[in-house]
Amino acid sequence: MQYTASCHSPLGAITMAGDEIGLIGLWFEGQKYYGKNLSECHQQGDLPVFDDTRKWLDIYFAGRNPGAIPRLHMMGTKFQLQVWAILNEIPYGKTVTYGSIARTLEQRYGYRSMSAQAVGGAVGRNPVSILVPCHRVVGSRGNLTGYAGGIEKKQALLELEGRGAAEYGN
Repeated sequence: MQYTASCHSPLGAITMAGDEIGLIGLWFEGQKYYGKNLSECHQQGDLPVFDDTRKWLDIYFAGRNPGAIPRLHMMGTKFQLQVWAILNEIPYGKTVTYGSIARTLEQRYGYRSMSAQAVGGAVGRNPVSILVPCHRVVGSRGNLTGYAGGIEKKQALLELEGRGAAEYGN
């Protein structure tokens, strides 16, 4: 069974979704792909992973590295799962480019060729915002590019992690 719960952040309302395995979704209200992995029969409820997620988010929004993320249950294609695993390796306060993720995929999984655009498609469909740090992925020149929660939220998250807007050429 899937459950949802809400929490508040300095950037707006957040919906969490989970099941008996772990967190399956974390979205800002109205975000692109909001609720994509939710079954029609999900219901409001509380799970231990929601308490863990709230604590993690409280530390994060206080401007500190919260460390290990709560238990996840990521659902997606094989390719998406590979990309999302790489996102989890991006250190707090650092950024990487879509192209560097493509090169990592080529090396790690033996792809002959991988496009940054394909990586961008998977990054954009990440169902667990903030915890799986898709906001840490930037364009080839270090510029801020799309974010399902909105570019303003992406910039705010990066600034929270100590990355100033002047670094991004925007």
